Amino acid sequence: MLVAAAVCPCPPLLVPAVAAGAAPELDAARKACADALGVLAAARPDRLVVVGPADASEAGRRPEGVRGSFRGFGVDLEVRLGRGGTPQAAARTLPPSLAVAAWLLEHSGRPDAPVEALGVDETQSPEQCLAVGRELAAAPGRTALLVMGDASACRSVKAPGYLDPRAEPFDAEVARALGAADIAALAALDPGLARELKASGRACWQVLAGAAEGAGLTGALHYDEAPYGVGYLVATWS
Repeated sequence: MLVAAAVCPCPPLLVPAVAAGAAPELDAARKACADALGVLAAARPDRLVVVGPADASEAGRRPEGVRGSFRGFGVDLEVRLGRGGTPQAAARTLPPSLAVAAWLLEHSGRPDAPVEALGVDETQSPEQCLAVGRELAAAPGRTALLVMGDASACRSVKAPGYLDPRAEPFDAEVARALGAADIAALAALDPGLARELKASGRACWQVLAGAAEGAGLTGALHYDEAPYGVGYLVATWS
């Protein structure tokens, strides 16, 4: 049963060592993420599942103890998912979105529960994502989700995807749906449009929608900004 969820953006710039001199520009986003993780901890889950977008080659489950690195972003920094794990788990790696999640959990507090991760192939259909969410919620015990993913990357001319007039209304609808815990609206997001707008969170938000079916959770939106022309959203469901 899903008892709580936190939705956070996943840019490596959330990690101050990666952002370097620009780190203060995302202080408010980091604070919102920390507050969202506090909501997860307050729910006292039996397990925490971190869900983040991944390429097809990096998709799939990862156990506690898996490590991630920001060397690909020019920083010699490693993170670890949770406190436990085995030597075999430590030999595996996290995709960037889940590495950011591991950093947040290390530096912002986390539920005192076992943690695992799931890289979600960004090309999966809404139906596939909803089915994954239902499977996560059907596991025994109280489950909490940390859902990583960015909104559109087309909010300004300097954005990674340049300016697209469809980006702002797309992000506004996602922000509204996350703040209202509107499962139907998230399930109805168009994967083609999300791909064109470079919204990496679409598949993961639809996993959340599937997991929350019948849970009766209410939502709250904590952060909605577009620094660097990319939509960053922080929300909680509890």
